[in-house]
Amino acid sequence: MSDNTQDVDYFLNKSGLDSEREKEIGQHIGYRYDVNLLPDYSLLTPFLKKYIDTMGWDDLNWLEDVHLGYEEGRPAVFDRNINGWVSVPEDLKLPDNQQERDMIARELLIKFQMSPRHPMTDLNKAYRKF
Repeated sequence: MSDNTQDVDYFLNKSGLDSEREKEIGQHIGYRYDVNLLPDYSLLTPFLKKYIDTMGWDDLNWLEDVHLGYEEGRPAVFDRNINGWVSVPEDLKLPDNQQERDMIARELLIKFQMSPRHPMTDLNKAYRKF
């Protein structure tokens, strides 16, 4: 067996955390192993471009983990803050490309989280310290 071949049981026998960042956060960085998980930045919506610029980010940051999914057969995006699915408007025509769908999901999630209809708005009003 050559040195380039990795042991089939590598992740069973070792931690599998190879990079310094993986060791620091204690988990795998998926896109190191699957390039399909890398977002295509040429597909950023104008809103996302402005949002990333406003936030001062060099990349999508936590939004890389946001993808379009389905709840009860309807397209939806999962909002971790409310631990629930946010349905995509029925009249929104979704592209066939999953990367484009994910960009739309990211934009919809941010817009919902910033809207007065988001449940966190009530918590903010009730528990704001200053």
